[in-house]
Amino acid sequence: MKLIDMHAHFFPASVPDFASRFSNNGWPTVVHRNSEQADIVIDGNVFRPITHACWDTQKRLADMDVLGIDTQIICATPVLFAYHRPVEQTLALAEWLNDEALEMCQPSTQRLKALCQVPLQDIDAACKEVSRCMDNGHVGVQIGNHVGLKNLDDEGIVSFLHHCADIGAPVLIHPWDMMAPERMPKYMLPWLVAMPAETQLSILSLILSGAFERLPKSLKICFAHGGGSFPYLIGRVDNAWRHRDIVRQDCPHLPSSYMDRFYVDSAVFHPDALELLVKTMGEKRVMLGSDYPFPLGEQVIGELVKDHSTLSDNVKSRILAHNAAEFFNLD
Repeated sequence: MKLIDMHAHFFPASVPDFASRFSNNGWPTVVHRNSEQADIVIDGNVFRPITHACWDTQKRLADMDVLGIDTQIICATPVLFAYHRPVEQTLALAEWLNDEALEMCQPSTQRLKALCQVPLQDIDAACKEVSRCMDNGHVGVQIGNHVGLKNLDDEGIVSFLHHCADIGAPVLIHPWDMMAPERMPKYMLPWLVAMPAETQLSILSLILSGAFERLPKSLKICFAHGGGSFPYLIGRVDNAWRHRDIVRQDCPHLPSSYMDRFYVDSAVFHPDALELLVKTMGEKRVMLGSDYPFPLGEQVIGELVKDHSTLSDNVKSRILAHNAAEFFNLD
């Protein structure tokens, strides 16, 4: 079966000295330990260790060959979003990253595609940059699930999503800057607990606010990590909508009726979870996503889908490639 991995990350081998350029701190940098290992460092503190798979296109293509991945869609690591900065600084980073992503794809543009990123704190600048990138060859845009205290139902962000629909730019929503870090200082709990909750918050923000009523059905939007905790808890949400008027005050229809308005990836790591995800979202709304090349991603990409005991070959084919080919308008 053909495989299209629509959720994979990159991090450049080096980042321009934006700290000196803009006379402020907090910019991620790369400190190399050797030719294959490095650390993302922020203000002298290690944020995350990474390997050369993040920046070495030939390593990425070799891994794809081993795993049988036909096409991989790459996007920047979310720590690079920089939504808290002045727009001119975030735009400078986004423009550089977006051009860098296309350079990384250049050795094999049939197998590597890129999502851009935008300065989402300024909607006009974000719309202009996503338009530039779609003209230049990106296949969509990745955005974070919130900008400070603004969730996806913020009118500015809804306007950006409308613009993406207008220009045919598919959107990947990726959780970041997770809630309550002071309560989760150890064991990667922000990634294990808060990240799924952030994704559910994003989906419910669009549904319960009535944003999907204002957005065109042509919008293509996908939530990473299997939709977080949303697929498991949609029954709870529907129950609340039926019995509490404050839940349905801005949402005219049953929350589960909006599940035909968005997609999720398959990064759920357990066959029972995948089966529930497909039953909940439908076979046309799940796409293969690995979170490559990070340790919390699927290590043998596509194995969960290919080896599933109850999914039909037709459903597997849709999840592994067909759905993503339609979502991103790939030949």
